Amino acid sequence: MNFKGKDFLKLLDFTSEEIGALIDLAASLKAKKKAGVPHRLCEGKNIALIFEKTSTRTRCSFEVAAYDLGMGVTYLDSNGSQIGKKESIADTARVLGSIYDGIEYRGYGQELVEELAKYADVPVWNGLTNEFHPTQILADFLTIREQFGKLRGLKFVYMGDARYNMGNSLMVGCAKMGMDFTACCPAKYFPDAALIAECESIAAETGAKLHFEPDVDKALVGADVIYTDVWVSMGEPVEVWQERISDLAPYQVNTEAMAKTGKGETVFMHCLPSYHDMKTQVGREMGEKFGRTAMEVTDEVFESAQSVVFREAENRMHTIKAVMAATLCDWEAL
Repeated sequence: MNFKGKDFLKLLDFTSEEIGALIDLAASLKAKKKAGVPHRLCEGKNIALIFEKTSTRTRCSFEVAAYDLGMGVTYLDSNGSQIGKKESIADTARVLGSIYDGIEYRGYGQELVEELAKYADVPVWNGLTNEFHPTQILADFLTIREQFGKLRGLKFVYMGDARYNMGNSLMVGCAKMGMDFTACCPAKYFPDAALIAECESIAAETGAKLHFEPDVDKALVGADVIYTDVWVSMGEPVEVWQERISDLAPYQVNTEAMAKTGKGETVFMHCLPSYHDMKTQVGREMGEKFGRTAMEVTDEVFESAQSVVFREAENRMHTIKAVMAATLCDWEAL
């Protein structure tokens, strides 16, 4: 394996073997972390974190992972950087690339992180764009492998709006790793046709199977994993709530949905944050407005023994650490 100097922008850029190697490395680094074994593999390096969209898990994961690896961190939010405003992305990339050893970007269009990577002479890591969220998928797959001991052949069902970063990235990841992927949602929420075609080509080589099924009863039979995300993405206007709730309410993950799998060992996953109760400002406001106590998943499922969401969240840090170490260090040293 040779990841040193490479960007991590989307899983489409990597082979199944490379993705598996990153998951293996993450598992190894997690074991060292749990055992208290120091692993300052990137001692003396410095990274910049650009966050045009805020985050709890992504920011904390990158910062703690960097500190564990011996690196310094500079955090730049939308008010702390001139990127795209007073300074072009290309100019920002060349400036930061001359100061830092790596750059993380979390923001809007995929073309922005791609341009950043084009002009920076250091690795650039995608912390989330509208189209892809590759570090999240590594964390999801590490969690699934911990749970089932494998990835290949498992049946994975994504319920909800599959048109954006999570639906796209999970479909790509499942295609790459030989998993059975189902997008369970109304047809207008299926992923982009061109991306589906690309993933079907990948699946033909890996043995993965892709399904797009509006019928909940059909989609969930035999599912090993049921995954969902918020119905309204960051940056979308409040006005879309009415339509999303109307369209996606039948696809809420609740006890009835979990039972439809016919498997007692089915796990529930969510990339977080989640509107599973009325304890958040947005959840409370939308719940009161539309007469709901939960949105994409009920609190009963979210807090159940089948839910692995918090182990999944922890694994963001371990997999992000693996990506940074692999792209900044010689593979033989890891």
